[in-house]
This record gives sequence, C-alpha cells and structure tokens, in this order.
Amino acid sequence: MANLTVTISTDVLQRARLRAMQQGTSVNALIRSYLEAFADADRVAESRRALVDLSERTASGSGREGRTWTRDELHDR
Repeated sequence: MANLTVTISTDVLQRARLRAMQQGTSVNALIRSYLEAFADADRVAESRRALVDLSERTASGSGREGRTWTRDELHDR
C-alpha cells in the first residue's frame, strides 16, 4: 500500500478527526474510502449505463410488448 502526504490546515484536520471519531472511524479511513469511490466512479457509471441499456432492450424492462404483471405473478404465488 502506498503512502500519500496531504497538506491541510490544522483547524480542518482537528475538525475532521473529531467528526471521524464521532463516526467511529479515522481520517485516514475516510480519505481512503473517498479516493476508492472517486477512482471507481467511471466503472460505476458504466455499469449503470449497461444496466439501463439492458433494461431498455428487454420486454419486461420497458413494457414494449404491453405485458403487465399481476401481483401474484410478481410474488410467485
């Protein structure tokens, strides 16, 4: 795992440490989590686009064939 040096004001760091402690975590864990989400944002967006595309291409996802489902069919009754 790599190390990263970040320069921020002492006041910001103190407030961040306090909030992190209140949430039962650390500033390091918060920054790591943010950077992981930031780095994966393109993959998440692409996955969402693929899911929407798949939904639009299927009859049950778009309702193009006019098919409606009954409550019993949806709940396997």
